Amino acid sequence: MTRQLITSALPYINGIKHLGNMAGSMLPADVCARYLRQRGHEVLYICATDEHGTPAELAAQEAGLPVAEFCARAHERQKEVYEGFGLSFDHFGRSSSPQNHGITQEIARQLHANGFVEERAVRQVYSVADGRFLPDRYIVGTCPHCGYERARGDQCENCTRVLDPTDLLRPRSAISGSADLEVRTTRHLFLLQSALTGEVERWIDDRAGSWPVLASSIARKWLAEGLQDRSITRDLEWGVPVPADTWPALAAEGKVFYVWFDAPIEYIGATEEWADAAPPGEVRDWTSWWYEADDTVRYTQFMAKDNVPFHTVMFPATLLGSHRPWKKVDRVKAFNWLTYYGGKFSTSRKLGVFTDAALELLPADHWRWFLMAHAPESDDSSFTWELFGAVVNKDLADTFGNLVNRVLSFSHRRFGDTVPAGGTPGEAERRLGERAAELLAGYESALEALEFRKAVRALRALWSAGNSYLDAEAPWQQVRTDPEGAALTLRTAMNVIHLCAVVSEPFVPAACRTVRDCFAAPEGSAARTRRWIGPEEARSLDLLPAGTGFTVPPVLFAKVTDEQLAGWTARFGGGAGDGRP
Repeated sequence: MTRQLITSALPYINGIKHLGNMAGSMLPADVCARYLRQRGHEVLYICATDEHGTPAELAAQEAGLPVAEFCARAHERQKEVYEGFGLSFDHFGRSSSPQNHGITQEIARQLHANGFVEERAVRQVYSVADGRFLPDRYIVGTCPHCGYERARGDQCENCTRVLDPTDLLRPRSAISGSADLEVRTTRHLFLLQSALTGEVERWIDDRAGSWPVLASSIARKWLAEGLQDRSITRDLEWGVPVPADTWPALAAEGKVFYVWFDAPIEYIGATEEWADAAPPGEVRDWTSWWYEADDTVRYTQFMAKDNVPFHTVMFPATLLGSHRPWKKVDRVKAFNWLTYYGGKFSTSRKLGVFTDAALELLPADHWRWFLMAHAPESDDSSFTWELFGAVVNKDLADTFGNLVNRVLSFSHRRFGDTVPAGGTPGEAERRLGERAAELLAGYESALEALEFRKAVRALRALWSAGNSYLDAEAPWQQVRTDPEGAALTLRTAMNVIHLCAVVSEPFVPAACRTVRDCFAAPEGSAARTRRWIGPEEARSLDLLPAGTGFTVPPVLFAKVTDEQLAGWTARFGGGAGDGRP
């Protein structure tokens, strides 16, 4: 078995994330990690909060907190929400960690030693009142295109136009509100990506053929447009400091590295955090995953499409330019947008459903299933309350939940609290076993290829196959004239339920844990210990033997009512155009 390194794009520290963030990186990465663990691979799933940059400082200022305290609180809040969603991180770190500071500075030194970092003079806006240079986002003013009065110096949130600070009308400092601004000369470090173009092109040529079209096309578009040298430092108080042993003058001025330079390096930093957090007596070697990693390590990144250029071009250029044996990504799974009624979710404008609010409404499995069933893989997909309710009710309540509850409750009434004996499998059971094997083979193939919607379709079809078998055999009628036949039907259906509870775990882990716990399979038995059931094992449908005790669980998935949907629509908005900027 291979060692599987998995990372999902780092959620920014500024606020609780919306469902689009969950669908576009963290949740599919978790589904992948859970599946690979079930298959016996050694998995390391790493994520972290991205804590540096202008928005963190501005949010801390708005909250009236020191930025370090603001980030510490926000990290714990995000961590709590992700635990609520059942995300199985091996470590959820922080880009402000000492480990990330040290690795970022060391990679910057390596790039400098190899001639890929250069100090340059630039012209930048200076606030006389604040006594500091202002990064683009610290400058606000009126958008020249739409008239929005809170446009930032890099982009107008209202009309989404990309801006330069000098484009703004009536510009002012976002810190003090002062309009006493000047353009002055300062110095910053630049990563010479132009000099790394050849190395990056060769690296992408070796890998992009196996990436999804979305990821490879974005990476190649950046290459075709030509890699530009990029500033990798900023004038901020919060960030990874420029090391004084290499750039003493810039360090004395308080320069820090640009957030998009240090944030991807936090994948490595968080792995070192994981190693340092090992319990007493356990030794974890983070370098075996990242530095001189052997051929058994396969690295997969999950991200939304806006992050693709940084992960497939800028971060690889950083690692390649270091001329050190850092592990680089093998597979990139990129996603399009999950929209809210056709428009963008927005963290800053509180537009759409946010993950903390989602968990207040329904358990995590409801959201996990919907988001993966409508994962924006080949195109954007839209969240609407009407669609959400229909999917939850049809798939979870009427198909999976209904199969579990009607089989176990009926069998308990008629045959007691153990899996019934009696009856010899016949043609109907053979056909069901063949269908289960066929669907599982497709399910495995889809998950191996990171095709989540295709995997969902196969899983849904497996649940439906169990219901179709039950409807055809009708044990509630069999039991009147052929009790042994009814016992066979129910025992077979319970094996389908057990099979579904095992293989559905990556998508709806809480429900699957509840179902598996219903069966008192003997210690050491295959039904209790089996982490995965493959197509050949599934074909026999006999892992759960007669005589196994069971209990009837509460309703797995309560239906979403029209009244609930109406209330949620009123609370969060809904209908044509409500999600549009």
